[in-house]
Amino acid sequence: MPVIRALFLLLCFLPSLAAAQAPVSYRLWFPEPEHRWMQVEVTFPEVPREPLRIRMSRSSPGRYALHEFAKNVYDVRVTDGAGRALAAARPNLHEWDVSGHDGTVRVSYRIFGDRVDGTYLAVDSTHAHVNMPAALMWARGLERRAATVRFEPPAGATWRVATQLFPGPDANTFTAPNLQYLMDSPAEFSAFALRTFTIAEPSGRAPTFRVALHHEGSEEDLAQFAKDTEAIVREAREVFGEYPAFENNTYTFIADYLPWAGGDGMEHRNSTVLTSSRALRASRSALLGTVAHEFFHCWNVERIRPDSLEPFDFEEANMSGELWLAEGFTSYYGPLLMRRSGLTNVAEYASSLAGPINTVSLSPGRTVRTAEEMSRHAPFVDAAASIDPTNFDNTFISYYTWGSAIGLALDLSLRDRSDGRVTLDQFMRALWREFGKSGEKVPGYVEKPYGMPDLKRVLGELSGDPTFADDFFARFIQGHEIVDYARLLAKAGFLLRPRNAGAAYIGDVAFESEGGARVSRAVPFGSPAYAAGLERGDIVLSLAGQRVRSADEVERILRQQKPGGSVPVEYERRGVRTSGTLKLLDDPTVEVVAAEDVGQTVTPAQRAFRESWLSSATVTQR
Repeated sequence: MPVIRALFLLLCFLPSLAAAQAPVSYRLWFPEPEHRWMQVEVTFPEVPREPLRIRMSRSSPGRYALHEFAKNVYDVRVTDGAGRALAAARPNLHEWDVSGHDGTVRVSYRIFGDRVDGTYLAVDSTHAHVNMPAALMWARGLERRAATVRFEPPAGATWRVATQLFPGPDANTFTAPNLQYLMDSPAEFSAFALRTFTIAEPSGRAPTFRVALHHEGSEEDLAQFAKDTEAIVREAREVFGEYPAFENNTYTFIADYLPWAGGDGMEHRNSTVLTSSRALRASRSALLGTVAHEFFHCWNVERIRPDSLEPFDFEEANMSGELWLAEGFTSYYGPLLMRRSGLTNVAEYASSLAGPINTVSLSPGRTVRTAEEMSRHAPFVDAAASIDPTNFDNTFISYYTWGSAIGLALDLSLRDRSDGRVTLDQFMRALWREFGKSGEKVPGYVEKPYGMPDLKRVLGELSGDPTFADDFFARFIQGHEIVDYARLLAKAGFLLRPRNAGAAYIGDVAFESEGGARVSRAVPFGSPAYAAGLERGDIVLSLAGQRVRSADEVERILRQQKPGGSVPVEYERRGVRTSGTLKLLDDPTVEVVAAEDVGQTVTPAQRAFRESWLSSATVTQR
């Protein structure tokens, strides 16, 4: 753990007089919501005499890239406790330094927001969807101060608040114990629909789960969504053996399924944000898949957290080499929880496995960076805008995808080598007991984050074979190899077979019909198309002696060819015509199917392996 982070984290757990100081207070109101802006007033009381350095965040919990939230702030006015106007120096784009105050600094400003997702602020006449780092200023040196937040609805609106913030003295006022918790607490302020359910734990705790849904669907849609969400919530618990000790004993799903929303899911300590332009009825499975992924995060990353992300830095990009586990294993468990909950069938689950396997097996990026290095690359790709083109198609594999493939590999490997006695569920539960559960003492902070050596040690202890753990990490996480998926999947009665047997293949090349058949992204290293000289932006004029006018015609002509042959290709690059030869290969992409679905027999051993892996672990089977 970096020294500065370690010192900061240590200080957060020491008793302090700051806890007794007056809280920072926020007031949020909406004079003209139809124009997409929110008015904010923040009061910093009892501040030291030196200049108060007031900030807008540059990053947001759950995101790893910079988002520069100060760009939407305007009409900033600063006064002291007596109402006297104060000047603010601007040492950079994100900071307002205030001197000459009387111990109180009050800042008012407007902030624009028109994006409904897990990262930004959105205001309109139907709601305010507030991600705190995108909306609230804060002050350096006051990070440990408590805060109060008051929401005031537009005139005539009957809005209420869904949030993980602590309840305050009235329905629209809330509190947070410190800045980390405040910034990790999104809020939906609208006339949303609400469903709740409570699940009793053997320990005596009975957490309440709230589903706050802002959508244009029916009550029937909401009821089914809440029922399906409860099935996921119950199944996820079985991986870890218990729910976290949610603050307020409550977990909140904040869902905005609206035509103008962006597709997103964002985890938080005691809540998650779910957004999509798709309706519940039309996209039930996809939306529930996001529910499963984000809820799993309340253990994995919110409490089982890498030391590289603790505490979260609101001023810089947040880099971590463990996202293959924090995000990738969560991506592995999302579809698995859907299957165990009975929300998908075996064939659907098998089909979902092919994507990660194909990506990791065929992407040239696997030879360029390891899964650990891909994780560190997150600030460059995690919803980060980039004007200049990159070669990421050839040099990057998403840590979500690669981590999901590693999760599958480790789960099946553990089950295979132990005859089902050791599983990835047990690995996650071991991490929970040592790191997650012990880190729940101060809301907003994780007391005992892990490092890469910890993960390797826990795997060695669980498997009873440190050599296996060292080898797995060296080859598949900190190396460039992949496991034999075909052999491991066969243990569960699944076949890994060619998806397009006998089809000719020139590489995973994408075309668009813009002025002909234009190559729309980087051509994969080592592919037949790469060897023939094709690259992004080239326009294919003819293929195999046939004139080409569109992307569809490229696919049609390739379907006429057989692997092993060669065909000429003519293309135009920036006004210059050139030609090459495509040496056609067998299509290497695969699919995963259940043996019984293709007429093969599943043995009792295979069926037992599959049932242990994919069946529900809850008492009530669906």
